[in-house]
Amino acid sequence: MSKELSLLLALSLALLGGCRRTDIREMTVTMPSLQEADKAKVIAALARYNGVAKDSYRWDMTAKTLTLRYDSMQIAQANIRYAIDENGVKVAFPEKTDDRAGH
Repeated sequence: MSKELSLLLALSLALLGGCRRTDIREMTVTMPSLQEADKAKVIAALARYNGVAKDSYRWDMTAKTLTLRYDSMQIAQANIRYAIDENGVKVAFPEKTDDRAGH
């Protein structure tokens, strides 16, 4: 195979295969004791993380939840939950339903 053909084939495969740079998802975090004053703690906890869409926060004070969008290529759901929990607002973590790691 010629050098040019090999280079063309490699370039074609690279372009076709591509590489995901973003993977925007939505998640809902349940915080059973969420109070109005806790919103500032949650916002501060997430402010230092890339990948969390700060303009996507939807609070439901009746259900005690926050729904937000995030880029899973930059931050995981578990990291978002831990960041909030470690900043003083208790988070209800999902119960494990199988033998896989994580939540």
